[in-house]
Formats: sequence, C-alpha cells, structure tokens
Amino acid sequence: MSVHLQGHALVCERDERMLFDGLNLSVRSGEMLKITGANGAGKTSLLRVLVGLMTPTAGEVRFNGQPLPRALPDLARHLLWLGHAPALKLSLTPLENLSWLCALGAPANRIAIHAALATVGLAGYEDQPCQRLSAGQRRRVALARLYLAPAPLWLLDEPFTALDAASVAALEAHLQRHCEEGGAVVLTSHHELSRMPARYRELRLGVEASAS
Repeated sequence: MSVHLQGHALVCERDERMLFDGLNLSVRSGEMLKITGANGAGKTSLLRVLVGLMTPTAGEVRFNGQPLPRALPDLARHLLWLGHAPALKLSLTPLENLSWLCALGAPANRIAIHAALATVGLAGYEDQPCQRLSAGQRRRVALARLYLAPAPLWLLDEPFTALDAASVAALEAHLQRHCEEGGAVVLTSHHELSRMPARYRELRLGVEASAS
C-alpha cells in the first residue's frame, strides 16, 4: 500500500519554548526524510506529533489525505514506530520480547524471529535475558522488528544509537532497501548516512525550513 504522511503549518511549544513554528513536511512511499538539528530542537517531539502521541500547538497532520485523529486506526495498521529507548522488558529474552511486540500487530513465529535476530547479529542470544545484554545489543533486539514488521511506514527516533560500525552499515542498507521497495522512512539522527535511497531529503529543525 502507498502511504503519504503530511504536516501542515505545525507549531510545537513546550515549557514556554517554541520548538518549531509553521513547519510543513511530506513523505510518501519510496522516500526517506531525515530530521536533524541540535539537541533540544524538537526532533523527538516532531516524531511524536506525526504519530499522534503529542498534539501540536497548532497545525495539522494528515495520513493518506485524512486528518490524523480520523486516520489513527489506519495509521496504526501501516506504521512501525521505534522510539529512542529500545522499549524492551529487561527480564524477558529477545525471543520473548519480539514475540510480545509482534503480537501487538502482525504476529511472527519463532523461525522468523530467530532469523531476524541472526540478521542483526544476535544469533545465540535468543534466550538470554535482555538485562544481560549490552546497550548496543538491546538496540539490535529492537531493530530486529524492522525485519519482522510488514508495515510500509517506519518512524525511527535515533536508530543508530549504540550501534557498532557493522550494525550501522547493515541498518543503512536495510533502510535504503525498504524505501526502494516502496516503503517510507522518517528518522531522526545525528549520524551522517553513507547510503540513502534516491528520494532522500533532510529537514533541519532550528532554522527556517520545510520539506514537501
């Protein structure tokens, strides 16, 4: 399914501080939009506004032409959201965490989960409690969802955090491939990408800018 996520004249004010004002953006199937800016510029807040976890001070978000409040059920069916924290239960194993997370959307069987963990370099760690894993390994457990979810629209908050060079390269290639196969990606990152799809744009917060 093709997707189109738009923000029109978005305004976000937090703690009496303006994060962004009059912001316009658009991302469609086949595109990647990277949101950059200094710490505190509002990158995470913008992602949360785009998925309905925050209400903008003013402006409107639309998904496939529909205002977000009306489109939320449709967005939820087509969205994979990965926040800055891995969002794992540390007492559970990678296999258990991914089984539980996938059950919230499209359930995945053990074979698929084992294959996803192997793809992110965690073969042999399937049954280790996540509290025993390093920060980078926990991040890779969360990123394994990118190999399990059929969702066409991915919103990712700092997905390269705590990854080693090999994992960074593998993730860049996977994000590029997802877009080239008709998916869409919106991500925040300080990381300079070395691989990106043909339809790639950047939006820098903290300056007067728009992406449309």
